[in-house]
Amino acid sequence: MKRQLTHDDIRAAVYGGAVLGGGGGGFVERGLRTAELALQVGTPELWSADEFAPEDLTATVALVGAPAAVDPLVLPTHLLRALELLRRDLPRPLAAIHTNENGAETTINGWFHSAMTGLPVIDLACNGRAHPSSVMGAMGLHREEDYRTVQGYAGGRPYTYVDGAVAGGLEGTSSVVRRASVEAGGWVGVARNPVEVGYAVEHGAPGAIGFAIELGRRYLADGPAGAAAHLGGEIVATGTVREYRCETREGLDVGVAVLDDAVGTTLHFVNEYMTLELDGERRAAFPDLITTFGEDGAPLASADVAVGKRVDVLVAPAASLLLSSTMYLPEVYAPVEELLGFPFAPAPRVPAHA
Repeated sequence: MKRQLTHDDIRAAVYGGAVLGGGGGGFVERGLRTAELALQVGTPELWSADEFAPEDLTATVALVGAPAAVDPLVLPTHLLRALELLRRDLPRPLAAIHTNENGAETTINGWFHSAMTGLPVIDLACNGRAHPSSVMGAMGLHREEDYRTVQGYAGGRPYTYVDGAVAGGLEGTSSVVRRASVEAGGWVGVARNPVEVGYAVEHGAPGAIGFAIELGRRYLADGPAGAAAHLGGEIVATGTVREYRCETREGLDVGVAVLDDAVGTTLHFVNEYMTLELDGERRAAFPDLITTFGEDGAPLASADVAVGKRVDVLVAPAASLLLSSTMYLPEVYAPVEELLGFPFAPAPRVPAHA
């Protein structure tokens, strides 16, 4: 199916994405602004994956950085510059673009690109929830021995601006882009990892954007409880934050939040929430969805949590989400586990819908 994205889609996509962000995936206000701008300057289109030939070429558009960065700036012109740098080095034209993940800003990745270039956005994400590392959103390409990626990036204020394109192995180029985000003040827009649509469908999360929009409509109608019910999850904790630590390491926000409730709810995060403990026992772990909501019921990013804030904690099982098979590759968890200092990776397996 092909359809034009409309103003009715914006709030649902951004708020549904914010729930699926699980503490990461960007910020609601910035997502709303970028989506509104896309519809002001053009007519972005969302196409289902079956509108393309399997051999058509698509690429991921994404944001890379630390949510708590103090001086970031990624403008729409930076997004287009990153795409321009990617397209310059491709052997054949792109047929479409797709987002890396669902999040408040990332669900609408590609809308502005589509409005300005005419390239359709595929209703597909590399992963149907937000995740902290580029390799987690690369649909298993790091296991393809002959795969050579190209990544274009751009971002920063006038005094920190960087842009460029890097080609090579997936992990090495991702490290270069992550470092560029640090030099840019915290964030860069990225266009990366050209693949055939057939590969993206097999290894990614087709239908992820429609999934976020549907979830967002339920959240907007019924609040956090409605979102939990929609996802087959529940609100497992409510309390005031009594302890919060966050530091930026290797371009990622790493930290912990502890509530004052009777079970001492503890959330560890690397951008997104990685684990949830109640009474000292693990209740959920990534890729399960763990999301915090503020006292006003709005999704609350991990970077916006602070001592004294009252929060609700939603948990939904991984089985309720549209996930890439990459989420069950143990090696993608190793760097994140090292940052936190403990293991939590799920047992290797392939989800039934992958």
